[in-house]
Amino acid sequence: MPAAAAGTLQLGDLTVNRMAFGAMRIAGPDIWGDPKDRPAMRRLLVRAFELGHNFIDTADSYGPDVSEILIAEALHPYPTGLVIGTKGGLVRPSRHRWDENARPEHLRRAIDGSLKRLRLERIDLYQLHSPDPKVPYAESFGTLAEAQRAGKIRHLGVSNVTVKQLNEARRIAPVVSVQNEYNIAHRDDDDVLAACEKAGIAFIPWFPLGAGRALRSAPVKKIAAKLGATPAQVAIAWLLARSPVMLPIPGTGSLAHLEENAAAAALTLSAEDFALLDKV
Repeated sequence: MPAAAAGTLQLGDLTVNRMAFGAMRIAGPDIWGDPKDRPAMRRLLVRAFELGHNFIDTADSYGPDVSEILIAEALHPYPTGLVIGTKGGLVRPSRHRWDENARPEHLRRAIDGSLKRLRLERIDLYQLHSPDPKVPYAESFGTLAEAQRAGKIRHLGVSNVTVKQLNEARRIAPVVSVQNEYNIAHRDDDDVLAACEKAGIAFIPWFPLGAGRALRSAPVKKIAAKLGATPAQVAIAWLLARSPVMLPIPGTGSLAHLEENAAAAALTLSAEDFALLDKV
């Protein structure tokens, strides 16, 4: 289980390995519709758990619905120790649109839909996918808190938030995770990461490998060559070294890339390596 080499962290009362799997790219091209090879994606999900990825991140907008359905097809009845997190609050009216919809009535339907597709009675982690500028944030997150009190959700998280929005959510109900964009070349949310560290909240970086430019940068390539690793593995190792609350979720539709990413959990960066990567 190479993904276990990175150690563990807590999502509330749930212990997960710090190398997780993001299930966005198991849907079709542009994260739209079915994948070309559904059986291959089911095998990929099984292999992800075998490699030690015991936290799988998804959302109802991936497909839409496709990722959640495939997870249930591949892994239900779920093995002991597997934690599934999903999200609601973004809708896909077409292939290239991701629109905010965090109205309470939509979120209630979204939670029930995820429960049905994932074949669960209670979702381990449910995150508000994005603030909706048309809806007060407290109203949106408060709807999730209501579902938690009703027994439909175990733990709550937020995504794409500022420190102010995180604090607003925490005044309503406990928050165990934050999922914001973060990678070696995109560190705009260092203040949110610092707030998570202070509160002991897991920070789940989406787009953890960043753009190709970052992976082709001289520092990443130099350290990859030195360690006999790939640039992607170096980028993941940097995230793991960046903070003890970091929970990377590199996603892929490729079995080879899945194996490659899992091996990054055992990669150790020296202080010198880490300092060089800070220049990316």
